[in-house]
Amino acid sequence: MNEKKAELRKEMLAKRDSFPLDEKVIKDAELCARIEQLIEEKNAKVIHTYLPFGSEIDIHPLIESLLHKGLTIVCPKALPKRQLQNLVLHSLAELEDGRFGTKHPAGGVVYTGEIDFFIVPGIAFSKEHYRLGYGAGYYDTFFSTHPGGYKLGVCYPFQICDFPIEAHDVPLDAVVW
Repeated sequence: MNEKKAELRKEMLAKRDSFPLDEKVIKDAELCARIEQLIEEKNAKVIHTYLPFGSEIDIHPLIESLLHKGLTIVCPKALPKRQLQNLVLHSLAELEDGRFGTKHPAGGVVYTGEIDFFIVPGIAFSKEHYRLGYGAGYYDTFFSTHPGGYKLGVCYPFQICDFPIEAHDVPLDAVVW
């Protein structure tokens, strides 16, 4: 099963990395608009979101919009042993380097309250809303301790596919593509 997932990760990353930039820019803007609409529909006030890197969907414009609206934005910082620390984001100009080439909010203001809405990246997603991540298990571990809140995966259409599901995998509430 691990070999099949590793092969799929490699294939999907190659597809995502080679997605034409002009198409990516258009699709990223469409996805940002759809996510923002869902956040409004859910009346979410505290949003946990990834900070994109590499060829992930660029949601920086969405994050800027949410900050401008005065919503609380929380971003993950990867810690050892598959743990995520939730840090409050005040500005996209105030970031520092994290593990695995990621970024997280500078200053280390930890958020410990309830989270209404989660925006989750991934390498692939199933039609049943399961997520295939980078393989470290951070989000599955995180969601097992944060059962509340609306969990939304975000991806390109070509990232929707079938893959083996394991007992520890946590489904999301929805996936937009």
